[in-house]
Amino acid sequence: MRTEQLEYIAAVTRLGSLRRAADELRLSQPALSETVRNLERELGVDLLERKRSGATMSAEGRELLPHIVGVLEAVDRLRTAAGEQHRVSRMVRVGTVNAATVPLVVPVVREFRATHPVTQVEVVAAQQADIHRSLAEGGFDLGLVNHLDGDDMPAGLHSTELLRGRPVVCVRPDSPLAALPAVSASDLLAQPLIAMRTGYVMHRYVHRYLGGRTPSFSYSTDGAEMGKLMVAEGLGATVLPDFSVVGDPLERLGTITYRPLTGDTTEVRLMLQRRRTDAVPQAAEDLHGTFVRRGRELAGGCGAGAEGPRGTDGPTPEGLNSIA
Repeated sequence: MRTEQLEYIAAVTRLGSLRRAADELRLSQPALSETVRNLERELGVDLLERKRSGATMSAEGRELLPHIVGVLEAVDRLRTAAGEQHRVSRMVRVGTVNAATVPLVVPVVREFRATHPVTQVEVVAAQQADIHRSLAEGGFDLGLVNHLDGDDMPAGLHSTELLRGRPVVCVRPDSPLAALPAVSASDLLAQPLIAMRTGYVMHRYVHRYLGGRTPSFSYSTDGAEMGKLMVAEGLGATVLPDFSVVGDPLERLGTITYRPLTGDTTEVRLMLQRRRTDAVPQAAEDLHGTFVRRGRELAGGCGAGAEGPRGTDGPTPEGLNSIA
């Protein structure tokens, strides 16, 4: 016996017709009829009286109906309990391009852990296209990505702006570039450059800023964190959003610093994204809210002059914290 067989019987009883029940359940009428007959054979009773005017409960069916309803209610209670447990204790997966990982993600995970001690948070570094694909497919619950002026927001994802800043040159304090009030494209071309790999927004930005010209020597790396470590080790300079540098432990220790770029007014936005759906696990909803609060704190307290978090693609589905 399967619970859907009982659900089908309940639907036929409520609607008084196999045809109407089949329409509501999105089944063919022969398939529904066969399912009901299989249950009747298993129980050894005729649950329905079939007439040209429709199907009604038989006397035996009416006697069994309270038991059928009781089973379905028990199943609903079990599903609800399991669903709540899943919503509270599940793993939340966050894809990130690594921008602002230390200033933003680490405090968020620490705060979230205090209120969700049994929920695991898995932070996965990935390129933007991979994050978008995993969000759409359900592999990630949340995604942190960069957007430049004029970039289109992906369809099917809800985006919330956490931080807004400007590209800066990240260098060691003893670098020749650190002695300049601002760094030009020519200055940058004369130094070893640590570039983000193809597929990252900052790779696209640097290529555009340099006009396609090639620096004297360059490295490629995945993500801002490795780029900052390479800068700290004296391997060269890198270009990152200012919110990825300001407040980083290496910047606070004086191991790295930053300078603005000349002749450029581009803004970089750090976006928190998720799939547009009403079925939002409670843990993911709570983590989303924690990111938003931390984003507001950073936007108000650092040099990355954001206006504060805001939604960017329309109404927020019910049940998820909205800051639009």
